[in-house]
Amino acid sequence: MRVTRVVPRRPPGRRSGRPRLRGAAVALALAGAAAAALAVVLVLVLVLAGGGSGDGSGGRRALSADEADRLAITRFLNYRAGGRAVTVTVPSTAGGLAVTGSVDYRAGVGYGVVRGSGRDASSDGLIEWTATRVFVHPMADAPAVAPASPPGSGWYGRPLTTAGSSLDSSLAIVLGLGSDRPDNAELLPQNGAARVGRATVRGHRVTVMNGPHDRDGKGTSGSVRYWVGPDGTMYRVRASVASEAQPVVIDFDTHAYLSVRPLPGVTPAS
Repeated sequence: MRVTRVVPRRPPGRRSGRPRLRGAAVALALAGAAAAALAVVLVLVLVLAGGGSGDGSGGRRALSADEADRLAITRFLNYRAGGRAVTVTVPSTAGGLAVTGSVDYRAGVGYGVVRGSGRDASSDGLIEWTATRVFVHPMADAPAVAPASPPGSGWYGRPLTTAGSSLDSSLAIVLGLGSDRPDNAELLPQNGAARVGRATVRGHRVTVMNGPHDRDGKGTSGSVRYWVGPDGTMYRVRASVASEAQPVVIDFDTHAYLSVRPLPGVTPAS
């Protein structure tokens, strides 16, 4: 006997659910792919933006062995170089000061031009300093660069004091960025030093690191931040000063280095 199979008809206007399900699956897949692509783009944007960041923000973590080695030698490299050209941006509620000059890290003396803005403009002139003394030569129209030979007269000397003076604190910090021996790389992480991120300073790729706890016990590991190149060269330092809310910023190699000549009667590293 032959059996005929009868297939029931669908009511008019009703379609199979498979195409609709298949279409929904495709839509979900496309949406997922788009989201993944967007995530990749966002990651690339964040990476590229972080690469050019001036403050080096990129997530704090412990120093690697290589980073600790570079931080350990960065002050010693300043000393070994003999001297570095510096621009020191000094915070001040009266307007701010900028010292453009050179530091002889072996002799322990700095020399340059100081310029002020706002009420601090009255401080314009030449400046030379050691660890204990500051000498100023007032000038109504201070040059952009200090003369190679300091004037033989017109200088006024006073003791360097870090209490209540953002300028003197900044000058002392600059001289402290040189050392006749490397720091102990193994102790740096133990004393609070850490990696902050990466940045670019005047075309140099650098690692940004917080220094160890203040060697004099006056600050924390975050109070001094270093921008250090792959070979340990120091390109920028930012440090807190007790007398101001804003930090002092020291930039290196912003101009040509000028040999520092001590003033008559001034004993370097005194």
